Parts: sequence; C-alpha cells; structure tokens
Amino acid sequence: MKDSAGRARRLSGALALPRLEPVLLVLTSAALTCGGVAWLAGDGGLADLFWAVGTLFAIVPAIGWVVAALRRGQAGVDLIAVLALGGTLAVGEYLAGALIALMLATGRTLESAAQRRASHDLRALLEHAPRSARRRTDAGVETVPLDRVAVGDLLVVGTGEVVPVDGRVESAEAVLDESVLTGESLQVVRPPGEPVRSGVVNAGGAFELRATATEEESTYAGIVRLAQQAGAESAPVVRLADRYAAWFLPLSLLVAGAAWLVSGDPVRAVAVLVVATPCPLLLAAPVAIVSGLSRASRLGVVIRDGGALENLGRARTLLLDKTGTLTGGRPRVLDVTAAPGTTPGEVLRLAASVDQYSPHVLARAIVDTARERGLALSVPAEATEEPGWGATGTVDGRRVSVGRVDTAGARPGWARAVDNRALLDGAAVAWVTVDGEPAGAVLLRDPVRHDAPRTLRHLRAAGIGKLLMLTGDREAPAREVAAVLGLDGVRAELTPAGKVAAVREERERAVTVMVGDGVNDAPALAAADVGVAMGAHGSTASSEAADIVLTTDRVDRLGDAVTIAQRARRIAVQSAVGGMVMSLVAMAAAAVGLLPPAAGALLQEGIDVAVILNALRALRVDRSARPTLTPTAEALVHRFAAEHDDLRDVLDSVRAAADRLSGSPGPTALAAVEEAHRLLTERLLPHEHAEEDQLYPALASALGGPEATGTMSRAHTEIDRLSRRVATHLRLAHTGGGLAPEQLDDLRACLYGLNTVLRLHFAQEEENYFSLAP
Repeated sequence: MKDSAGRARRLSGALALPRLEPVLLVLTSAALTCGGVAWLAGDGGLADLFWAVGTLFAIVPAIGWVVAALRRGQAGVDLIAVLALGGTLAVGEYLAGALIALMLATGRTLESAAQRRASHDLRALLEHAPRSARRRTDAGVETVPLDRVAVGDLLVVGTGEVVPVDGRVESAEAVLDESVLTGESLQVVRPPGEPVRSGVVNAGGAFELRATATEEESTYAGIVRLAQQAGAESAPVVRLADRYAAWFLPLSLLVAGAAWLVSGDPVRAVAVLVVATPCPLLLAAPVAIVSGLSRASRLGVVIRDGGALENLGRARTLLLDKTGTLTGGRPRVLDVTAAPGTTPGEVLRLAASVDQYSPHVLARAIVDTARERGLALSVPAEATEEPGWGATGTVDGRRVSVGRVDTAGARPGWARAVDNRALLDGAAVAWVTVDGEPAGAVLLRDPVRHDAPRTLRHLRAAGIGKLLMLTGDREAPAREVAAVLGLDGVRAELTPAGKVAAVREERERAVTVMVGDGVNDAPALAAADVGVAMGAHGSTASSEAADIVLTTDRVDRLGDAVTIAQRARRIAVQSAVGGMVMSLVAMAAAAVGLLPPAAGALLQEGIDVAVILNALRALRVDRSARPTLTPTAEALVHRFAAEHDDLRDVLDSVRAAADRLSGSPGPTALAAVEEAHRLLTERLLPHEHAEEDQLYPALASALGGPEATGTMSRAHTEIDRLSRRVATHLRLAHTGGGLAPEQLDDLRACLYGLNTVLRLHFAQEEENYFSLAP
C-alpha cells in the first residue's frame, strides 16, 4: 500500500511537468511569421534564416519522437515529417520546411490537448483505506498502525469507521454498508461469527472484529493491487494516424526514391516528401478527435484522451454494473401495504414521521416519498434509534416503530403476503408497528433508471452487439433487472477479482467497455479497453480509474458518448483518407516535376484546410441521436413527471382495495373501493386527460408524429374503461345494499387490472418520454 501511494505521487508529479508541444507550436509559428515579414520587407536571406530556424526547432524533437517510436517497434507519421524536414534543409527549400514544422507542431499540440487529462492514479482508493486500527488488549483499547495488526487480534470498529482488515464478527451483530465492495446499496446485517471484509463501512453500532488476515492479505489491499495490475496491462493506444502511416510511409519513400532515380534531381524527391507529409493524418484525425471530446464535454461526458474516444467508437461489447449504473443507486419506496383497519397513506405518514431524523438510507427513502406525496408529517416525541433494528417514537400519541420485527411469533396473513412479495421483488421491508401491533409495511427497492432502457436500445442500434451485467449483488435481483432491460447475460455475486476476470475474458473477443460507479468497480474499469464511471454520485476511485466519466447522473449520456465517439472517428477516417488521396495526386505531380517544394507546401496547406474543415464537423450536434424537445414540451415533461410521484398513493390505494376484496368483502372492503374510486376520479383521471390533451401533442413533433404516442393513448382508453367499470360496480353495490357475491370476481379483476395497467403505463411514460428531458 505504501509503494502504491508512492507510485501515485510520482505519477501525479509527472503529469504536472510542462509539455513540449505548446512551446514548439509557439516557436514554429513565430519563425514562420518573422520569415514572412522579412520576405515582404525584401530581405530574402533573413527570411530564409528564420524559416530554417523554425525547421530546426521542429526537427530536433521530431527525431526524438521517431527514436522513441522505433524503440517500441513502431514507425509512424513522424518519420515522414522528419524526412521531409531534413530534405527541405538539404536542398534549401526553407519556406517549405517552416510550413511542415508548423503542421507538425499543430498536430502534436492538438493530440496533446486530447490526452492532457490522462490519469489512472489510485489516490482515491488509497484515501479510503484506513491507516490504523483500534486493538483491544488487557490494558484497554490502543490505536496501532495497520501493518502491526496480526491474525487473531481483537479489534474494535466504531460507528462510521472502515473495517481495517478481513475478520469475523466477535461481539454483537454488525450492520454494514458493503456498497464499496459489492455495489449493493442496502445495508447488511452480519451476526456473530460471520466473516467481514476490509473496506466496508460500519453503519451500525460499534462491534468487535477478530482479525483473520493481515493488511496486505485483506480484501481491500487486493482491490488496490488489482487496479494497479489491470491499469498496467492496458496497452497504449496506437494513434489513428500511425495506423494509416504503416502503408503511407513506405509508399511515400518509394515514390520519392523513384522520382530522384528517374530524373536525377534530388529536389523532386524533396517535393514528393513535402506533399507526402501526412498533414491530413497529423491534423485531421486530432482535430476530429478533439472536436468529439469537446462535443462530449458539453453533455457532461469527460473523456480523458483521444485514445479512449477512438476505442469507444470501435467498441462492440458493453459490461455494466447494476447498482448505481443501471439502477439509481439508492432505495426507493416500491409499495406500501396496510393492515386491515388502516390505509397505505397513513402507514407511510407514520413511518416517515418517525424516520425524519434517522440517517439510515431506508429512512431517507421513506421520508422523501412521503414528502413527494404531500403527506403532512408529525414531529415525533421520545424518538430513539437502535442500530440494525430501526427507529421508534411517539406520533400523535401513539408509539410507532419502523424497521425490523421479531419474526418468531405467529404472523397475520397480510404480513406473510408482504414477505412473499419482498422475496419475489427483491425488496427490503420496513415494518411499521403502532402501539406494539403490526400496522403495515413499506417495501423498498433500488429501481431501474428511467433512462436505462432507452440507452440500451440506443447502444444496440449503434452497433454494440453484447450487453452483460457484472455485479456483486445477489443473483435474484440482478436477473430481474437484466430481464427488464433485455440484457444478454448476468454474472452476479462477483468479487472485484471476478469482475476483472470477466472483463479480461470479454476483451479477448472484442473491444470492451466497462461501466460502473463503485470502488469495487475500479479494477474492472482499469482492465477494460474503455472504463466509464458514473461520476455524479459514484466513488472517486471509479472516476480516477476510468477513461470516461459521466458527470451528470444520467446513464443515457453513455449512449450519447458512443454516438459522438463513432461519429468523430468516422469523420477522422474520412478526413485522413480524403486528405491522403489528394496528397497522392500531388505526389504524382511532384514526381514528374510539376510541383516544386514551396508550391507543394502551399498546396498541402490547401489540402490541410479542407480536411480540417471537414474534421470540425465532429463539433456539430447529431440531431438523429436524441429527440430535441421544445421548451414548452420540456416544461410539460417535468410537470407530469412530478405528478407521477404524487399519484403513487393512488396506485397503492387501488391495490389495497383489491386486496381487501380478497379477504373479507364486507363494508370495510366497500369503503376501500369507494376511496380508491374517489382518488381515481379526482386525481388520476384528470392527470391522464391532461397528458392526452397537452403532453402528447407537444411531444409529437420531437417523436416523429402523433403515431409515436398512439400506444400510450390506447392505455389511457383502457384506464378510463376500467375506471367506469369500477364505478358501475359501486352503483350496483349502493342499490343492492352492499357488494353482491357475483360482483366480487369481476370487481377484483378490474382493480388488479387497473393497478397493473397504471404501473405499466407509468413505467412506459417515464422510460419513453420523461427520460428525454434533462
């Protein structure tokens, strides 16, 4: 770990050194300009001197670049530039040399600008790692350096502290936040005797840990080593220009040599090398790549260098973490279930009232949902919280508890149904008791991001052939998310080492992108051809290990980045190939004596201008990639998205009414149906009608016409139909003095069907429409 810190500091220092390319650009520009001024003043000798000096300024570092490349077994575009520069000095074509020098400096500076942010240091990983541990001895508790902890030592881990080494829980159960290793946002309870890995955070009360490994042998140290090894394995990206130079270089030398041999005039050979100077390669490719980097940065996508952009444009396999990448990264209320005699809204209000002052991640989700639904929260009295169990307080004169419950006794049928649903949905349960009696339950789950389905469809359309999930989460919730999103495969319960192995396996088949947000993802991000970090709420470690960072909390920016990368690379190739074709024509003219070196250099400048203008097209917005909303449509999207949050209690009420009918279909069940129908009539149906009349017409132009919203309009029709059917059942019940037995099956089917249609309809709107607005 100390060696790692030293290497990180040395790397940071190296990145802080001044760069040569901007200085070279200034010197060559000044030499060319001063020579031009002297030539206009009639002093040709002084002009040649300035231009020769500018040529020398460029040839010295260019020789160094060529030598370094040859040592790596590469021969790129810089070799042609060196030959052309040397040739102009040899035959006295100093203006041509100065022009080539400026082109070389410009290309190098542009490429340097594209790579300036390159950094794969591990400082964030190291900052998270603890430096000491509290060890219990006969004399008390002492703080010792982490490297002095031995196997068998008894350690004390306080609230909020990072577990220093691998071990086993020795005293009371431990409540842990393991997201740093697994990515799973829900906290985990480890009873005495269970193993605990280093790097996780104690989210409960203090507990004792029996060390089972030293610092170097523990899990977190292994993550750091994995990230270092994976980063070291990443081969340097060969420049696009160098790939084309592999055949352009020998061809240029062959034509130049043939021109000299046939004519006996060395100036012709120099003229050929001047027009063969691969300025379209030196300039066009970097300009297109830098333009792509600039375009991406405007959308909140920071790409560290041009090589990452090139690789992203060639990617065919995408590996994604689950928590925080495909899901929001924090739990949200999935549903609220109420015991007979109370309502879901009241259960949520009581739970949120008690949880207002709790820092627990589930408590924050409950409070946020209650406030989104406009519930009036009470101030709890005598509020307490027991780590690992939950919060308790007095709300409106009643003693309310929220959290875990003792499951040893008999449980009512509705509670067993909650347990079953939590298992099926992969949800956590916060039980609510009032005066010691179960009153309801709040189910919470980390939901799929609204923009994830659209993003994955976009990526498939862009040519990504394989989409896989790599996650440390449990198999069941991982497979459910994968099924919803249509992924090609899932690998669950992976350790950081397992993720690295999966990335290496996929890299053998295709250019591979890994997307993640946690510290546990950092080694896999470094191992991939392109690592993408969700930087808005993700860990600093993943951002530091990644090639690309999404600074906004939107995964659809990944689809934008792929589109931009593919377009920039395509334009770079077009510009380079087009420029080389023109250069080949000019080489033929120079070889037969039609172009002297200076005129050839000026012609090459014209070619450069053409290819650079073409390369700058990468700055333009690709309108086909994402529908563009008008300000009015965007405002409507935000309005109706907020209304969706407010209407969740209506959906809960419809389901609760259906559940009541499944129990005892008496007056209580009828009252529940009446309340659900009132909420439908007063709140939900006006919302659906407003969408039909206002939102859908506003979206039509961006989505290609009214047919794009036809499916959603059909759902509105079905919602109206089912609501009218429920109203008819209520009229029959009032006429007959209560619900008749022959009504129950159809009414229950209507309510369950209405709940299903509404949830599907909400999800479709959020995915297809609401995800379009930033």
